Amino acid sequence: MKSIKIIAGCCLLSAFSSSLLAAEQASCQKARIGLVGWTDVVATTAVANTLLEGLGYETTQTQASQQIVFSGIQRGQIDFFLGYWKPLMDDNIKPFLADKSVKVLSEPGLSDGISSLAVPSYLADAGLKTYADIAKFKDQLGGKIYGIDPGTGANTTIKKIIETNQFGLGGFELIESSESAMLASVSRDARSKKPVVFFGWKPHPMNIKMDVTYLTGSEDVFGADEGLATVWTVTAPDYAERCPNVDRLLTNLRFTAAQEGQMMAPIMDREEPKDVARKWLKENPQELSKFLAGVTTFDGKDGTAAVQAALK
Repeated sequence: MKSIKIIAGCCLLSAFSSSLLAAEQASCQKARIGLVGWTDVVATTAVANTLLEGLGYETTQTQASQQIVFSGIQRGQIDFFLGYWKPLMDDNIKPFLADKSVKVLSEPGLSDGISSLAVPSYLADAGLKTYADIAKFKDQLGGKIYGIDPGTGANTTIKKIIETNQFGLGGFELIESSESAMLASVSRDARSKKPVVFFGWKPHPMNIKMDVTYLTGSEDVFGADEGLATVWTVTAPDYAERCPNVDRLLTNLRFTAAQEGQMMAPIMDREEPKDVARKWLKENPQELSKFLAGVTTFDGKDGTAAVQAALK
C-alpha cells in the first residue's frame, strides 16, 4: 500500500513539474527586448540576443526612446531592457519605479562608465578644463553645446543648466541630434582643431578615436564623482518568477567599458551587431562561460554546449 502511495506521489510531482514547464514555455519562448539606439546598448543587446537564440529562444527587438521602452515594459509589451544608464535616465524611469511597473536588477551590467560634458583634449590644453571654463570660451564655441537625442536625460540636464544659468551658461544653445550625427559633427571639428563642447560618455569608441577630456567641476549635475555612470537591466516586475532561466542569464551579463568599446567600434563602422556579437563571444570563451553559468537551453539542456555549437 505504501509503495502505491509513493508511485502516485511521483506521478503527481511529475505532472506538476510538466505543467510548470509548459507555463514557462508559453510565456517565455519569445523574449521581447527593448532597445535604444545608443551603440553600447545595441552591442550588449546583440550579445543577449545571440545567447538567447543559441539557447533556443525566439527574440524580437523594439527600438524606441527610453520613455517608450519603459512604457512598453509597463504595458506588458516588452520583457526587458539592457540600457538603463544611471543616473542619466533616473528622471525618466522614476514614475515607472514609483508604481512598480518595472524592476531593476540587483547588480549593474556595467559599473565603470562615465557620462559628462567633454572636449577634445587640445581644447583642455588651451584652458577649457572645467564646467566653469565653458562660458569663457563662448565666442569660440559659437555659444553651442552638442547633445544627443531629444528627450534623453542628458539633454534634459543640459537644458536645465542653460535655463538656470548654472556655470554662467544661460546664453548657450543646446544642439540636439542623434548620437551618430553629433559625433560626426564633433569629429569634423576635432580634425580642424575647432573648439567644441559635447556630451560624452564611456564606454564608447569616441574615447579611442579621439583624445577626449571630460570636464571637472560638474557639481554632480550628471551624477556623483564627476559623472560616474552605471548601466542596469530593467525587466517586467514579475519576469524573474515567470522566466527564471532568462532572468538568470540577464543577471549574469556583466561587461566592462573596455569590452563594450571593443564591440562598439566595428558596429559604428557599419558591421552588423549580430555578427560583432558572435565574433566577440567566440573570441572570449571565458566570458561566455560566466554568462551561461547556471543557464540552460529553453528545453532544459546544457546551455553552454548549445551556444558553443550555435556559434560554430
